[in-house]
Amino acid sequence: MNGQGGGAGEFDGRLALVTGAAQGIGAATASRLAQQGARLALCDRDEAQLRECARRLRGEGAQVAEFVCDVADLAQVAAMVERIERELGEIAHLAHVAGILRVGAAVGPDPDDWDACMAVNARGAFAVAGTVAARMRERGRGSIVAVGSNAASAPRTGMAAYAASKAAATQYLRCLALELAPFGVRCNIVSPGSTDTAMQRAFADDEAARQRILRGDGERFRLGIPLGRIADPEDVAETICFLLSERARHITLHDLRVDGGATLDA
Repeated sequence: MNGQGGGAGEFDGRLALVTGAAQGIGAATASRLAQQGARLALCDRDEAQLRECARRLRGEGAQVAEFVCDVADLAQVAAMVERIERELGEIAHLAHVAGILRVGAAVGPDPDDWDACMAVNARGAFAVAGTVAARMRERGRGSIVAVGSNAASAPRTGMAAYAASKAAATQYLRCLALELAPFGVRCNIVSPGSTDTAMQRAFADDEAARQRILRGDGERFRLGIPLGRIADPEDVAETICFLLSERARHITLHDLRVDGGATLDA
């Protein structure tokens, strides 16, 4: 699943929609797809960072269009997808990366944090993947990869809202994959662990916190990372691009963890 294996031009001329594209894993995925020849439709609700990402990619020779959209808003998502296909052509690949993290105890959580996680992480997956999937199903082709989290399967203290929302999204996407399979459309999930993004740094912003992640934290019932490193966004982007590609043509319904072994493949 490395850059050499994928090769330049793997997505030549095909249109890929990337949500959460303004930074982190989304931006890294957009860059990797562009390197492999994809035309890009980039979505985020952060207009300034989205435009900067698009500007950078155009400077590298990519064909890019950007769309400001709240993925939790079904009407906005439907309008965006309709506009993309009307103006740019059919969406061949979807990388749904958009997500948020809110931390807090499982007992007495802030209901606004709970609702925000469910809206963006769970409802967003339903809105984006479901809307694009309907069009792919009609055409009988396409591939979808959504970013989940290893927290969807491994309990984490202080992350109940986030973990529950990612678990809901993951199970929705697996059901979607099952229903799409007879139509020749693939749908998979990539579930990262700790990754060096702005979201991660907001949660663990000093060296002591980083070491607790790497070595484990008994007080929080958390295992460490056997590979001894926090992932780069590019590590996750490579995996997303592999699953979107024809190299993964016989893989669907899969939840692939990219976490350095942190969940012991549980």
